[in-house]
Amino acid sequence: MNENPLLTPWTTPFGLPPFAAIEPAHFPPAFEAAMAAHRAEIAEIGANPAAPSFANTIEALEGAGGLLRRISATFFNLAASHATEALQKVERDIAPKLAAHRTAIALDPAIFQRVSALHERRDALALAPDQRRLLERLYLRLTRAGAGLDEKARARLGEISTRLATLHTAFGQNVLADENDWRLVLTEADLDGLPAFAREAAREAARAQGLEGFVFTLSRSSAEPFLTFSARRDLREKLWRAFAARGALTPGREIGRASCRERV
Repeated sequence: MNENPLLTPWTTPFGLPPFAAIEPAHFPPAFEAAMAAHRAEIAEIGANPAAPSFANTIEALEGAGGLLRRISATFFNLAASHATEALQKVERDIAPKLAAHRTAIALDPAIFQRVSALHERRDALALAPDQRRLLERLYLRLTRAGAGLDEKARARLGEISTRLATLHTAFGQNVLADENDWRLVLTEADLDGLPAFAREAAREAARAQGLEGFVFTLSRSSAEPFLTFSARRDLREKLWRAFAARGALTPGREIGRASCRERV
């Protein structure tokens, strides 16, 4: 593989990601490098021998992880707007790793000790209102994340967070698969009550799929007009039941494409 464009300076207009040069295979090593860099930054903050201050702790934490934020923003933008199988595979692999990474930072004892020390002295720090707010919100976030728990509880919390990230990704991809695969194919006689814009959109959807008639899918822009305006109660029920079951239309499927088709 050539030089990873995700790990090199971006000279594109406005600093935008060089999408034309980015391939799915670039993301796993980029994420690993970015997480390693972030861990090093966090370790340096936690091991700082100087007494905790707003600058060397709160500001330092805010500035850490810049590379990871850049790569994450690029990846999840693509994963949401151009969900190829290759990107989905990367997402399934990276989601639990990112969850474990974020949990480890949130539960880092050295970091929580420094933040707690500042929080206890917040009245004596002469902080600006926005600085105090940031300190209080960070302390609250770390506390709610479990930073004050004992070692055994922190480990268990990390396991739960990683599993939830895996399930969240699986469900999101299942929902997308169902939205892409399910369709309700109708004829002109089935369109009572539908306004012209909904009919035309359904006709174009059918043409795009090489079908005759009108196609309604589980995407919100297709389903909601049909559920709102259709005079056919039986068809509204059929579409609504499928819409409500997105992510679970094929029993036993954790990851993969749905195969549901409806035709009347």
